[in-house]
Amino acid sequence: MTQISRDDVQHLAQLSKLQLDDDEADALAADITKILGYVEQLDELDTENVEPSYQVTGIKSVWFEDEVQRSDVGREALLELAPEAVENQIKVPKVL
Repeated sequence: MTQISRDDVQHLAQLSKLQLDDDEADALAADITKILGYVEQLDELDTENVEPSYQVTGIKSVWFEDEVQRSDVGREALLELAPEAVENQIKVPKVL
């Protein structure tokens, strides 16, 4: 069984920008070790003749062609609806 150490948990916490004390790190190490133990049990399954299932819900991707849809509303009418327009463009606040 894979063992996760307190140092491993502290390293993951640092990468995740989390602060853990030693008790929390020990508890998480024990939990992660148990989770990995459950996952390792999957290695015991015989999947030799099992077909992979890539999509189980039956939903298919739907792609639409890009097409320009003309409108009766003109540029000037749309620009009038904008809170602020500069040089035939809608002015929006900076997003950084």
